[in-house]
Amino acid sequence: MRKIINSTYITLDGVIENPMWTMPYFDDEAVAFAGEQTNGADALLMGRATYDGMSAAWPTRDESDPSTGAAYFNNVKKYVASTTLTNPTWKNSEVLQGDLVEEVTKLKARDGKDILQYGFGSVTTQLIRAGLLDEVRFWITPVLEGAESVTTPLKDFKASFELVDTKVMKSGVIIASYRPKAAE
Repeated sequence: MRKIINSTYITLDGVIENPMWTMPYFDDEAVAFAGEQTNGADALLMGRATYDGMSAAWPTRDESDPSTGAAYFNNVKKYVASTTLTNPTWKNSEVLQGDLVEEVTKLKARDGKDILQYGFGSVTTQLIRAGLLDEVRFWITPVLEGAESVTTPLKDFKASFELVDTKVMKSGVIIASYRPKAAE
């Protein structure tokens, strides 16, 4: 069965939105790790806000330059969990119809590589509650942004995780990989 792996860039103060603050830290080491993630995945799963941000940014990037990742993001199959998006314009995008848990269960059962999910919000919390998220990788970037933090929209959500792996990069970025623990 395919795995769903969440990959979220986060500051020391819990900010995940508009991660342009990662750019000074996206060195060769980060590019290599990001490439390993995308090489292992043949689909993306995202909520509406993540879709809106990514669909505005990636199509403007040069697909002929392999260092940008644009060829992957623009051409990979994309599944969007949204009740308001009806006509996605980003290439290879499909809006999931019906119950999110049922639809993602079907996606996981299909043949293929892993499914990547970026961002951490209501879609992620639903996947964790349903036992569908296999791993979350927090790219902890050594900056403070002073903006709204990831915990703000998740006030009613609690979960425990077990550490799977850590990677400390020369730039100071720490990738902490966790597996959700079963509810006790």
